[in-house]
Amino acid sequence: MFNPKRVIFEKNTLDTELGKAIYDKVCDNPSIEIIQTSSNKIKSNIPGDNLYEQYRSGKETLVVGEKKGLKFQTCKPSANYQLPLVSGCMGRCEYCYLNTQLGDKPFVKVFVNIDDILKKAKQYIDERLPEITIFEGAATSDPVPVEPYTNSLKKAIEFFAKEENGRFRFVTKYDDIDSLLDIKHNNHTEIRFSINTPKIIDAYEHHSASANKRIEAAIKVAKSGYKIGFIIAPVFLYDNWKEEYKNLIKSIKDKLPKEYNQKIMFEVISHRYTTKAKNTIMQIFPETTLPMQDDTRKFKYGQFGYGKYVYSKEQLQEMKEFFILEIEEAFPNSIIKYVI
Repeated sequence: MFNPKRVIFEKNTLDTELGKAIYDKVCDNPSIEIIQTSSNKIKSNIPGDNLYEQYRSGKETLVVGEKKGLKFQTCKPSANYQLPLVSGCMGRCEYCYLNTQLGDKPFVKVFVNIDDILKKAKQYIDERLPEITIFEGAATSDPVPVEPYTNSLKKAIEFFAKEENGRFRFVTKYDDIDSLLDIKHNNHTEIRFSINTPKIIDAYEHHSASANKRIEAAIKVAKSGYKIGFIIAPVFLYDNWKEEYKNLIKSIKDKLPKEYNQKIMFEVISHRYTTKAKNTIMQIFPETTLPMQDDTRKFKYGQFGYGKYVYSKEQLQEMKEFFILEIEEAFPNSIIKYVI
């Protein structure tokens, strides 16, 4: 659960049902600073004279706001659209693309108008009939740590349970999922867990759950009848990487109930970075040991017009063959959505 140092209520959010509920949860906690703004200017209320300080203060801040623009972004290859329930994440993963995307706004923001967001989702579903429309709930966030404040995942899961042509999926690095276990989901929601080797989690995924806790949470979710999936990302090719990722896959297999027979979705993504991301990461984590030596990577232009540094074609092919072999051997009933 996210325990912020400050909670900022944007203009008029305390007049809403959810805004009031969040205020009631935090108002008696002396360790939480409560700020009510007369405008929607947030940055001036968060301490920090540079990106290093702003990042750390922002990660300790919960903003309660309203989702203004309700045009959903597309979300390929994960889904058809993003479902914007939350923005930002309490985790401090050194490699995270949100470091660049959110820049000097790394705070966690929840939205009080969940009903409007779900109403818009219904509109997108109806527009694509008779096709099934899939929504991703964690494209720019990890919604699990703020669920005790919002119940937005619960609302979304219950909403999609009733939608014959709507599906919901989200991913998390946390294990606080007990409040989701007894929800009637109608098998329309897929809960995925982003995992990595203990070496990578310990080195780069600060303020997140351990690999074992994530896998244990996945077991609970599986036992509650949800579809489950795992995102193994980002994959780093370091000394002994094959053995450690093989052990990670084995640990999932060993802990899953033997009777669990639903198809498990796997997504595998190699580490890559842009020059902009590298420069931002170096400001936020000046002591980072992330492997970002440009001369050891291949420069490749991405679909959005900017370039990124990736592993070589040969390395990526070796990685792809390895993960397909290991996953299919451990989980013959699995679906490997992509290895990139």
